[in-house]
Amino acid sequence: MPKLWNETIEAHRREVREAILDATRALTTERGLLSVTMSQIAEHAGIGRATLYKYFPDVKAILHAWHHQHVVAHLEHLSALRAESSDPGEQLRAILSAYALICHQRARHAAELSALLHQSQDVDQAQHQVHDLISEVLAEVAQTGALRDDVPVDELATYCLHALAAAADLTSESAAHRLVTVTLAGLHY
Repeated sequence: MPKLWNETIEAHRREVREAILDATRALTTERGLLSVTMSQIAEHAGIGRATLYKYFPDVKAILHAWHHQHVVAHLEHLSALRAESSDPGEQLRAILSAYALICHQRARHAAELSALLHQSQDVDQAQHQVHDLISEVLAEVAQTGALRDDVPVDELATYCLHALAAAADLTSESAAHRLVTVTLAGLHY
């Protein structure tokens, strides 16, 4: 097959896959996570059921793919925030604030999505990546002398993750921002 043909086919496959994920997101938002069927997804995406089954065996597989895409986007966003400033303290505040908002927004999808998807390796791997990112920034903050030195950086990163996970239970984004302020205060004497 000519290279152009392969590229065209791959581009088409990506577009169909994105249409499937977008349709699933829209339908689950509208009808609920456990109320969506493969037929509804195919219709909403503008493809036949047979085509849909070529991409995914069931709704759960589509939800896993959508969730994976979502997790990757969050990780990329957190990493990009680090690159926006050369000051480690500003990097830390930006990353922790974004993470708190991610936790807060996740609460909207909470029960159903968590039960279905949050037992995956993607989530565990993402948590480790976020932990490592926060640990690295904390180590840089420690070099400036602006971080408590009685607790290892690794433990402080764990503290941040667990403290900010509480944002899922908060009622507003401003409450999530206040939680970030409290969390940051705990990192200093």
